[in-house]
Amino acid sequence: MTHRTAGAAGGKAGGAARTARTIRIAMNGVTGRMGHHQHLVRSVLALREQGGIDLGDGTALWPEPVLVGRSEGRIRALAERYGVPEWSTDLDAVLADPSVDVYFDAQITAAREAALRKAIAAGKHVYCEKPTSLDVGGALDLYQRARRAGVKHGVVQDKLFLPGLRKLKRLVDGGFFGRVLSVRGEFGYWVFEGDWQPAQRPSWNYREADDGGITADMFPHWEYVLRELFGPVRSVQAHLATHIPRRWDERGEPYEATADDAVYAILELEGGVVAQLNSSWAVRVHRDELLEFQVDGTEGSAVAGLRSCRVQHRSVTPRPVWNPDQPATGDFRAQWQEVPDNEDDGAGANAFKAQWELFLRHVVLDEPWRFDLLAGARGVELGLLARMSAADGRRMDVGEPGR
Repeated sequence: MTHRTAGAAGGKAGGAARTARTIRIAMNGVTGRMGHHQHLVRSVLALREQGGIDLGDGTALWPEPVLVGRSEGRIRALAERYGVPEWSTDLDAVLADPSVDVYFDAQITAAREAALRKAIAAGKHVYCEKPTSLDVGGALDLYQRARRAGVKHGVVQDKLFLPGLRKLKRLVDGGFFGRVLSVRGEFGYWVFEGDWQPAQRPSWNYREADDGGITADMFPHWEYVLRELFGPVRSVQAHLATHIPRRWDERGEPYEATADDAVYAILELEGGVVAQLNSSWAVRVHRDELLEFQVDGTEGSAVAGLRSCRVQHRSVTPRPVWNPDQPATGDFRAQWQEVPDNEDDGAGANAFKAQWELFLRHVVLDEPWRFDLLAGARGVELGLLARMSAADGRRMDVGEPGR
């Protein structure tokens, strides 16, 4: 049964000059941190606040969320807080509603595959967080089901829409680097153990039985970032660690952390580019942003974070001299140039909202889209191969899922 929030009413896209075209989106898992803040508030509700999505023909696409969750109290409170008219704890009933166009899933990974299968069977377009499944077979099965059903499908790949990485992509496309030699990525921060300060991440992230672990969480991101900017991953060698073996949960109770909280990897990309990626929830930050990539090429180098990007071209590269007996006198950071915030970099925009807008345009206008469930399967595969590499102590070849 779908409930209506008392006193809530759906608005319409602004202005008499534009006609509103409603698209109804079942949003499952929005009581969680990511689903709540990034997808509901900063994406779908933000699109409503801007008057919908301008389709360019005098029509505004108006997203209308239907909140879905297991806890009636939590989902009702969320709907009342944001004035969302409809909510439900009955996923089957929501999927049976012919007025619902899109199903979105931000649940825990273990619950995602079954829910997506139901949505695809009901003929809904699907959009979801990652990983899409616990294994490659399940991820590929979702892709194949969606293709057979003829529904549009997408996977969140938000890092590509960050201003810093968009600037980096512009440099790659413009030939700034010459031949790219290597990529070094550093991601992470210190997640408090939970004893004397509350942890910033939920306790399930640190339990293997609950499909936690930083490898499963972050390697789907690294797969699409590397592929879209530099080329497909062709091999991976990884070392996983559980640096903090004891943590405290949301109730203040101690528990054993059984999932990896750090992963260190070397990946070879098609064409010979070497990528080194460190991901850790047990590292204290000494860099400008929580995520940074350094790219070195024959013609120039760049360091890109979430928002900024700095470069050093071959023509202005200083001549460092190694002398451990003398203090370094140069300011190495001052020798780099900031890449400007050009309009097309989307500086200040939310990466999740940007991708939501593109996916919804894909659904209603059939505009080009490549971030599909097959891309989700590639991310699942890379995470699994990284864990196999660590377990076996060897390098793993990476192919295309299903081939």
